[in-house]
Amino acid sequence: MNSFYNQQTIAGKVSLSGTGVHSGKKTNLTIRPAKENHGIKFRRIDLPGTPDIPALFKLVVDTSLATVIGDNGVIVSTIEHLMASFAGLGIDNALVEVDDYEIPIMDGSAREFTRAITDVGVVDQDKPKHLFIVNEPIEITQGDKWVRVEPEPCFKISCIIDFNHPLIGLQKIVYDRAENNFKQEICGARTFGFVKDLELLKKFSLGRGGSLDNAIVIDNDKILNKGGLRYPDEFVRHKLLDCLGDFSLLGMPIQGHIIAHKSGHHLNHLFIKKFLDEKQAWETGPAKR
Repeated sequence: MNSFYNQQTIAGKVSLSGTGVHSGKKTNLTIRPAKENHGIKFRRIDLPGTPDIPALFKLVVDTSLATVIGDNGVIVSTIEHLMASFAGLGIDNALVEVDDYEIPIMDGSAREFTRAITDVGVVDQDKPKHLFIVNEPIEITQGDKWVRVEPEPCFKISCIIDFNHPLIGLQKIVYDRAENNFKQEICGARTFGFVKDLELLKKFSLGRGGSLDNAIVIDNDKILNKGGLRYPDEFVRHKLLDCLGDFSLLGMPIQGHIIAHKSGHHLNHLFIKKFLDEKQAWETGPAKR
């Protein structure tokens, strides 16, 4: 349904299993409906006391290879693709139970999460959504990379990447929530990496679960995956997917236009910190019809 105005949750529980891209361990995951104003929370059912970690920016503890949240020494890693599914489908409230510390990478995109949630259904709740309503621009810059938000009557993200590689180069995409194009155009875009980087990760015992089944792997002049790309510009679509996941950690949707130029998890999170500090540039309030 993807309501613009009321909070939403899933209609029933969803269960998936898969391998963590960095740990190489199998994780079982169950998503359950949650009441209004619950937000998105992750529950470690493998640990004593089954501790919960809210999916909020203030609990982000690492962004070097993935987005990791943690509280009192308990972590949940690689949450960005699942968070992108929640953001893209307009889900405000859910409880995610996991039996290990890393969310499974699935096929390297948000497609399997999105499909499972869509199959069970999304339902409107009685309370209105609350939004960050942007009134003034906010920007952060780091060399030739920057993130900016501008006032806009709805939620929109523009994403630009520029890789010095013949198969990628300069790519741009705009996602407009009003057009409701997440399932068709964004959720299936896979993460990508270069052969040399993957070899380095594995040398340091990272990326243990990475394979051609869950990432686009690029060599000097070719894509190694059988079947090639899902979209001609799959690379920038995946960066936009990551942005959706990262910015959802604000805890409420933004009414504004985010422009991310050559950004990654680290700069996205620095931007969120600046955004929350610049309280004069936005207000919060219920979504209005």
